[in-house]
Amino acid sequence: MKYRFQYILSFLLVSSFGFAQNYEAKVDSIMNLMTLQEKIGQTVMYGGSWDQTGPIVGANNGKYIREGNMGAMLNAMSVKGTRDLQKVALEETRLGIPLLFGYDVIHGHRTIFPINLGLAASWDLKMVEESSRIAAEEASAEGIHWTFAPMVDISREPRWGRISEGAGEDVYLSSEIAKAYVKGFQGDDLSKPNTILACAKHYVAYGAAQAGRDYHTVNMGEGELRNVYLPPFKATIDAGVETFMSAFNELNGVPTSGNKFTLRDILRDEWKFEGFVVSDYTSINEMIPHGFAKDSIDAARIGMNAGVDMDMMGHIYRKHLKTLVEEGKVSEDYINDACRRILLAKYKLGLFDDPYRYIDEEREKTTKYKPEFLTKAREIAAASSVLLQNNNSALPLSNNTKKIAFIGPLVKDEYDIIGNWAAKGDRKGKAVSVFEGVSEYLKPNQILYAKGCDILKDDESGFEEAISISKQADAIVLVMGEGHHMSGEAASRTNLKIPGIQPRLIQKIREANPNKKITLVLMNGRPINLSEEINLVDAILEVWFPGTMGGAATADLLFGTVNPSGKLTVTFPRNVGQVPIYYNMKNTGRPIPENNPKEDYKSNYIDVPNTPLFVFGHGLSYTNFKYSDLKLSANQLTHSNTITASVDVTNTGDYDGHEIVQLYIHDKVGSVTRPVKELKGFQKIFLKKGESKTVSFTISVEDLKFYNSEMRYTVEPGEFEITIAPSSNFKFKNTFNLID
Repeated sequence: MKYRFQYILSFLLVSSFGFAQNYEAKVDSIMNLMTLQEKIGQTVMYGGSWDQTGPIVGANNGKYIREGNMGAMLNAMSVKGTRDLQKVALEETRLGIPLLFGYDVIHGHRTIFPINLGLAASWDLKMVEESSRIAAEEASAEGIHWTFAPMVDISREPRWGRISEGAGEDVYLSSEIAKAYVKGFQGDDLSKPNTILACAKHYVAYGAAQAGRDYHTVNMGEGELRNVYLPPFKATIDAGVETFMSAFNELNGVPTSGNKFTLRDILRDEWKFEGFVVSDYTSINEMIPHGFAKDSIDAARIGMNAGVDMDMMGHIYRKHLKTLVEEGKVSEDYINDACRRILLAKYKLGLFDDPYRYIDEEREKTTKYKPEFLTKAREIAAASSVLLQNNNSALPLSNNTKKIAFIGPLVKDEYDIIGNWAAKGDRKGKAVSVFEGVSEYLKPNQILYAKGCDILKDDESGFEEAISISKQADAIVLVMGEGHHMSGEAASRTNLKIPGIQPRLIQKIREANPNKKITLVLMNGRPINLSEEINLVDAILEVWFPGTMGGAATADLLFGTVNPSGKLTVTFPRNVGQVPIYYNMKNTGRPIPENNPKEDYKSNYIDVPNTPLFVFGHGLSYTNFKYSDLKLSANQLTHSNTITASVDVTNTGDYDGHEIVQLYIHDKVGSVTRPVKELKGFQKIFLKKGESKTVSFTISVEDLKFYNSEMRYTVEPGEFEITIAPSSNFKFKNTFNLID
């Protein structure tokens, strides 16, 4: 009773300001009651036992909560679980400051959507926002206040497992998608109990780890950092993101969790970010093996002085910050600033108004897996899939086909289909397999099934059955790919082929059926080397890891109920030797001439072409789209006017369908060299068969700006090439000039 009274007293001191306004005054009011150690306690995060998302780090959570030495908890959820923990914080501590509960809600919480790389392939910002809004609804119903998403790392590295969590290789598209995620998670009013804090991660350049090896070193010039890797983070601030997460990697010799240049100079001073920064899981401690901090005391000093406000799972802020302040090695102002930012986030969520606002048993029961959520998940999974190849019109299938063979380790899979970082998604019971999906379209006697092989085991004993049923079938569908654990954190690969003996089974199936149409359905979390498979199968449908309703969505695509519309947001290489390969590269002084691609002493390979297997922006449809009559409203652009670029797009095929229309620009000459092409706009349109639409884009000087050699964000006069195209595979034909 004593502790509860103290909580009520402290709450009354701050509530008199009125909940809806003047958060800062409320924060100052409660901070006036806090000791230095209690302020430090707000900067500490330890983990619950509901899930494990990193190395196990022991913590006596109840003891630390009661001592006021914990401000947030990782991996704590459920109404009962969070209520019990919150009750300890409110009733058994001196000031009764509520806890903040965080969890990795990456591409859905219970209802799982396609992995983020797949969802990006929809190029549909509304769908991105809808998916994160549904995720926030479900997560908040289980007591979660905060997600560690979106991941906005640019990555051109398919070996890196965490490429699956991002939006791909392009700066402009990734920035737009980042904003949509933030809007979905946070909504338009954080005080509503169905919103959660978003967290922009991993700050910064984590996606450029050397050799694609997770947690590894990054070295790059400031120009590349500012022009490529920083813009999506800035976009999240523009969208109102409340938190940032520092990364594991070092950047130019300085670990990012101790990098004052990125955390204070850019994030705070230049961008004016007012939210708080949390470390990644023990990343402050990891400055010791990096060789940047001599011990945990030194790491705590570096982390707080650099600008990391909260220590996730590291134990070192709790242990060392008070002594460091007393010794004058850390400014108490830094502790105050960090505590203030964390308390401010709690106020915005409404936790001081009602600490149990996220705790509602009825809402917990009725929110997860709502029918409308599952319907939306099915729609989004279909829109995120990419038809990479469709020779001989192998797709769509007809449900009148006498017999279709479904072969592969992922045909009946419900476990891997929801992918990595699948939060609390049900891998046994809720996820819909491809087999279940196609069973909606076919009668049992039309379906032949054989697993054929496992994803990784070197056991060909199932080949005979698979080959046998393939010979009995009129059409063949192979469902193959990676296991969910083969992408995501700590899942880097040097071999980009379809894993295990699956490629051998594909070869055997083709040899046994030289004239039948074969479709390959791929589930994977990264670009795959398909240089052999494109010659063995007719159609390739990339469905990524499509989520809870993935099997149903795949069936919708296979049978033409939904026309594929997704397009790649990352380049697929011919082999791992081409990596890194991406569409917006720089030219060399010896580019390959178009009229003589085999000319000697040019920047090329002697064993494969420079070009990728599938380019950024590539994606086929069951219909055809014709682009014509590209027009510019003017051929000169100034600082005070704009240019409109337009093109006519016509659906010339036999199906209604969506098309993703892409605008590209090339700055031909600059004070620093510029990429050969850059995406500067896109529109997703729907056209009925035979229908035409004029698609227009407006270009201003803001679209042409970049960081020059002096790190000034500027634009330079000169000639620019421009086109509107269905993918990044084109030749520029139009130009305009920017004049002073």
